Amino acid sequence: MKLHRSALFVFMLSGIAMLASQTASASTATGASSVTVIQPITIANVTPLQFGAVVSGGSSGTVVMSSAGARSVTGGSVLGNAGSAGAATFAVVGLPSATYSITLPSSVTVADLSSNNMTIDTFTSNPSGTGSLSVLGTQTLNVGATLHVNANQATGLYTGTFDVTVVYN
Repeated sequence: MKLHRSALFVFMLSGIAMLASQTASASTATGASSVTVIQPITIANVTPLQFGAVVSGGSSGTVVMSSAGARSVTGGSVLGNAGSAGAATFAVVGLPSATYSITLPSSVTVADLSSNNMTIDTFTSNPSGTGSLSVLGTQTLNVGATLHVNANQATGLYTGTFDVTVVYN
């Protein structure tokens, strides 16, 4: 089949017209974006978790320090002088009236200079699980735990650290 030049010219013009009409039907929209930069939440240890003096017996025992600062004992351990025993306190600072979640460790180890150790676990906090910052953006977080004293635990000062994590909800 042979096309005549004028028919070919008309065919090409109609193709160009179709491309032009497709381009003319395109559309562009501008989307909006925004971000709010907020004050980071911070936590600082104010007072350490201290179990006070403990006398180890012939069998293992525990010393429980509640998040309210109450000390109790079970098993073969006996409470000695409370001294400065008490729950740990942390200062939490952030956005006024914001809520945050609290993550406590599952367990940690404390050791003396001779590498004798004991385990601390069953951490509790007040507030528990979720905290709420005041209208000034502050809250005190209290942390207690259970110390496991081994039978005939070596005497000495046992120390260690633990992490408490807070994050905005």
